[in-house]
Amino acid sequence: MNTPINLILVDSDFRRRAAISHFLSGTGIHVEPFEDLDELVMRWPRDGVILVHDHENVVTRIIERMTEAGHWLPIVTYSEAPCTNRVVQAVLAGAIDYLNWPFSETEVKQALVVAEESLDTMSSVRLREAMARSRVQKLTKREREVLVGVADGLSNRMIGERLAISPRTVEIHRANMLNKMGANHTSEAIRIAIEASLVN
Repeated sequence: MNTPINLILVDSDFRRRAAISHFLSGTGIHVEPFEDLDELVMRWPRDGVILVHDHENVVTRIIERMTEAGHWLPIVTYSEAPCTNRVVQAVLAGAIDYLNWPFSETEVKQALVVAEESLDTMSSVRLREAMARSRVQKLTKREREVLVGVADGLSNRMIGERLAISPRTVEIHRANMLNKMGANHTSEAIRIAIEASLVN
């Protein structure tokens, strides 16, 4: 960490926010404090690592915001004496690391190193996956079924037989599916479906 790190701190507790900002001052870590996710969204940073107090599915909500913006920042979460399940859920949702509050300057720096190292690979993979999922979520149940059939290499007739609908109806669903996903052709739709883990 040779260059100053931008740490985006999100915590509704003023005392904890002030304590973290204070003990990290003069360490080469620039802290930008935010009270909540709404305030963060209004002034979304260009770079840095998000350090957020874990509550109310905040990691999932931040990932959703990043998906909408098309811009990924690594997330490190923390809370007081978190149980194993809580840590696992946060990591599965997309957090890079989880700290136990109160934590030390050393622990924060180690988490930032991990976050920075993962930024290039994780950001592109996670962002692609999140964006693909948001595109697939726009589809109706039937359009998803048609997409799965297309990914399985089936013709419109065969998809129609599988779903008990006419090939013409499949064609309409297929066109709607491509349009909603913003895909220019079928192979792009299949790639998006794979990235979204809809198909293997």
